[in-house]
Amino acid sequence: MKTSKVHLYFHGSRILIRLIACGAVLLGLASGGREVTRKEDLWSLRPVVRPPIPTPGSDSRNPIDAFIGEACRERGISPLGPAGKGVWLHRVTLDLTGILPTQAEQQAFLNDASIEAIDTVVMRLLGSEQHGVRYGRHWLDVLRYADVDEGMPAAPGIHLWRDWVITALNQDLPYDAFVRAQLCGNRAEARTVITATGHRMPVEPRPEDVFALGFLARGASTRADADQQLAIGAVDTLSSAFLGITVGCAKCHDHFFDPVKQADFYSMKALFDPLVLRPLELASAEQMFARGRAVAEYETRKQTLIEPMNKLIEPHRTRLYEERLNMLPKEAQAAIRKREKQRSKAEQRIADDYFPILRIDPPKIKEVMTQEDGHRYESYLKEINALQTPEPLPVFWTVEEDSKRLGETNYVLTTGDPTRPRLSQPVDPGFPFGPERRDLREGRREEFADWLTAPENPLFARVVVNRIWQWHFGSGLHASAIDFGTLGGIPRHPKLLDWLASEFVAHHYSMKWLHRLIVTSETYRRASSEATDTAASNHRLDPDNQCFWRYPLQRLEAEVLRDSMLQMAGRLDTSLGGRSVQGEKWEGGASRRATYLIRGYRSSGEVLPDFFKSFDVEDGRSPCLVRGQTVTAPQALFLMNSDFSEKLATLFAQRLRSESDNDLEQGVGLGYELTLGRPPSLAERRAAIDYLQGDPERMKGFAWLLFNLDEFLYVR
Repeated sequence: MKTSKVHLYFHGSRILIRLIACGAVLLGLASGGREVTRKEDLWSLRPVVRPPIPTPGSDSRNPIDAFIGEACRERGISPLGPAGKGVWLHRVTLDLTGILPTQAEQQAFLNDASIEAIDTVVMRLLGSEQHGVRYGRHWLDVLRYADVDEGMPAAPGIHLWRDWVITALNQDLPYDAFVRAQLCGNRAEARTVITATGHRMPVEPRPEDVFALGFLARGASTRADADQQLAIGAVDTLSSAFLGITVGCAKCHDHFFDPVKQADFYSMKALFDPLVLRPLELASAEQMFARGRAVAEYETRKQTLIEPMNKLIEPHRTRLYEERLNMLPKEAQAAIRKREKQRSKAEQRIADDYFPILRIDPPKIKEVMTQEDGHRYESYLKEINALQTPEPLPVFWTVEEDSKRLGETNYVLTTGDPTRPRLSQPVDPGFPFGPERRDLREGRREEFADWLTAPENPLFARVVVNRIWQWHFGSGLHASAIDFGTLGGIPRHPKLLDWLASEFVAHHYSMKWLHRLIVTSETYRRASSEATDTAASNHRLDPDNQCFWRYPLQRLEAEVLRDSMLQMAGRLDTSLGGRSVQGEKWEGGASRRATYLIRGYRSSGEVLPDFFKSFDVEDGRSPCLVRGQTVTAPQALFLMNSDFSEKLATLFAQRLRSESDNDLEQGVGLGYELTLGRPPSLAERRAAIDYLQGDPERMKGFAWLLFNLDEFLYVR
């Protein structure tokens, strides 16, 4: 498969580059020599200067094309022409909403010959609620969203943070406010206002912005946060997501290459050290009473089953317990046989130490039962397990500053261990790259957010502009979305990056403005391939497409692929918001968009659906700045043989037959238009008709074939 080889090549190249970089680091350490880049020498920390727009090399009025055109001319490259209208519509609809264009949308665009046709489509897609779902998934990868993460306290209401992110993107919340709300719980730039009577009052946060604090609450691994993961996770994530410089290695030592000292990491951590978790009850009085009744009914029903089951197993449990107890030393037996309140402290320790030995697990009890008792026992267990536990009351875990923690001294931690503070190295709240003198009167996080989101911060706009470009093209203007530091190198298109960054600020950090500018450019609208001498020459001059002379092929992400299959089967649920659902099967709520499927990590069992794991979805334990794109046998096997694919191929075939009135030739054309956004070629139509042999039942095989085409799996 040609495209598979291409993606294997690029994936292998990325791995090789990282191995070489790691080897260079290790060699440098082994030799004892390293040179840390000075702050003033790091390109990403230099001020953003808006460069002049080059003389355009085409009729395009989009400045992106002028910058990219100049880069192409300098390397003797002739960019490919535009993709067909249908191809572009297919591309941009998947890109901006994550679902395929409908037949009506295809026809409307193909029939629109006006110069505003492209802009009309883009504005419609950016105005769709599905845009927030699509780009919310991108951002939640970066911000390490998970529904489950071992004992994460924030799990019960964490979906409300996800819903806040999606809503914010749909409302085109300015990027600076988007970040500020997640750090401070208040999107407002000004924190106080003066009333008409001359009183200075704090600006009240928007009520819904409390859910933005899920970004911070998500990091805690226990309610008490004894391991300080809330603050450590905040520093790790925000440095990667918003600054583009990973400072995590500074937990243990000064950064080997970038101007980030170990003390800098813990100064940043001190910004968040005063935070504690706080549950925010969201239930109404009616919900509380209703749950109380449901719990009472549940417990009553459960007790009616437990009592006879306990009566059944008690003789067996007692016999096994006595057998084990009699094997212990006499003094241990004496201590254990006493009532708990009559034991001394030493005797209680003995009882606690022997508890694991004396515990009788159900499988052991069943081993000594008669066959008849064993069947009765299994019957009780089955009924108990079938009982539905009442849904918990809605609660959201937010964060607040604790006055006691606020007054505590913060220290550098040895190897990041909170139990090993270096008392000789206290640190003040602060952050690298910012001003040396800081005014923390309005709050630690607030001061940091002010610096982070300021137009003068060269990292803030550069990083997000590069990230959004990468989401559209598969790679950024700076090759490393992960590292804007020394090892990341310099941007491939520094002038375009700085022009976009300066214009992004000038347009009030509007992410929708940036999306619109990118997808309406000639650069974005180019064909992905062309069998010409010019294309062959371009491949020799720029095999990695660093000049974006063609649109790069990109495989659909797992979520988009799954949603597209459900959409073709007529089963995709595009409703917004609510708790995440299990996603292994499409029945029972999992026909919702994949953004709403449960994801995360649990050591006791799998959380991610197999489909997600096969197609490179991360589990949310750490920020995912760039999705991997492997090509593996399990991916092909899943699409060809899984129950999910079989079921959806059956439903898609039924849809094709229904909407074409069992006209097989018409059904073939409809299938191509729905899945690929184009009619079949004459050869494709003939091959499909030959395969169907006039038998409508064979339409399922045709639908299955469409799901497995490279052209369906890749954005072209």
